[in-house]
Amino acid sequence: MRVLFLEVDTESEWAVASLGPGFLAAYLRAHGHEAALLRVGLGTDAPPMVAAVREAAPDLVGVSLTTRQWQRARALLGALRRESNVPVVVGGLHPTFSPEDCLAAEGVDFACLGEGEGALLELVQALEAGGPWPDRPIANIMAKGGARPPLRPPFAPIDALPFTARDMLDERWGVAHVSTQRGCPFPCTYCGARMFDQLYAEAGGPAYGRRRSVGNVLEELRALRAAGPLNYVIFLDDTFTIHHPWVFEFCRAYAAEFAIPFSLHARVETVNERLLGALATAGCRHIVYGVESGSERVRREIMLRSATNQRFRDVFRWTREAGIMATANYMMGTPGETLAEMEETIALHHELQPADFGYFVFYPYPGTALFQTCLEKGWLPEDWRERPAVHSRSILRLPGVTPEGIEGIYARWTEIRITATRKRAGNAPDAALREAEDGLRAHAALG
Repeated sequence: MRVLFLEVDTESEWAVASLGPGFLAAYLRAHGHEAALLRVGLGTDAPPMVAAVREAAPDLVGVSLTTRQWQRARALLGALRRESNVPVVVGGLHPTFSPEDCLAAEGVDFACLGEGEGALLELVQALEAGGPWPDRPIANIMAKGGARPPLRPPFAPIDALPFTARDMLDERWGVAHVSTQRGCPFPCTYCGARMFDQLYAEAGGPAYGRRRSVGNVLEELRALRAAGPLNYVIFLDDTFTIHHPWVFEFCRAYAAEFAIPFSLHARVETVNERLLGALATAGCRHIVYGVESGSERVRREIMLRSATNQRFRDVFRWTREAGIMATANYMMGTPGETLAEMEETIALHHELQPADFGYFVFYPYPGTALFQTCLEKGWLPEDWRERPAVHSRSILRLPGVTPEGIEGIYARWTEIRITATRKRAGNAPDAALREAEDGLRAHAALG
């Protein structure tokens, strides 16, 4: 059977494609099926997309979706259904936590809840045999008009999964994106990754969190190096530095065999000077830290993050001293946060002095604890399902803070970004600086 995965771009066409289809394609191919990728770029509207799908002649279309991708994907899949009866399955964070909304849309036949490898293979096999059948539900697969399915146990052992199908990721320039684990143990209220763990915990089965062995990760890197240039590795785990014995083992083995520059995501609670030194020696050149807020109250009471501002100051200093570039991510407009606390985030940013930073207005993603809070308190507008999920403005009706006030803080961050760009540019020509500033403002407006 031939499965065509659609990658629906919503922000930029240079970004790597969703990692999920890379895992799914590899698993399907290992069981004798075909898989291909069609990227639906920002400049591509429905008619050429429909024509491309028809030319590919798939037996099933699959789409991995975040909430930010859902609105565009919904319109495209509706247009596809009006021209083709090819069945469509959606998966990923948004369908997992909003399956009913997804299945109510024109052109969506199945939603995959949670992990997809075994579920998608069983769906493909059922379609080949003339199913699925209402009296034979497929675990993790919810059909249009059907009941919520049971969850199958997480795939185990995780080392038995085939390596990611790289042709599905649209990687370039010898940069590889690698995942070493699934699941996140931290209780952050704004993040959907944690909710996968909770979803499986509520099902009463094995824990969702698993990590590949160091040997298995190195084996994949060897395969990547043998297949072509391997110039840089981006580890996509939510928190690479969770289990120190694993990290130290990885650093020793990676330094001895590869020493290729790499980057990762970490939390300040999970690193110390010794670990940062080991990462730097192994080749780590960049770490992204989620700071989120400069207010300890907001982090502790609203986000369920206990790190102090002093811990952030120490870790950013240790990271610089280890020779690793640090990026900070910030959030504003979380429910219960005041404008004065948003100003505290700006003040902490100037203390931390990260090499780079990202800034986002809070959006309540379905499935997260803060989404449920916003729903219960009536802070979501009635038409929230129709509004795009963007990071430049708030859709919430919050007491004590207006959307305009949050937009003003967001605009401050954009100006801080522009000032930092001017500083890095040094003696660059004025015309080039103006072009860069216009680009930054345009990107910030998109959110």
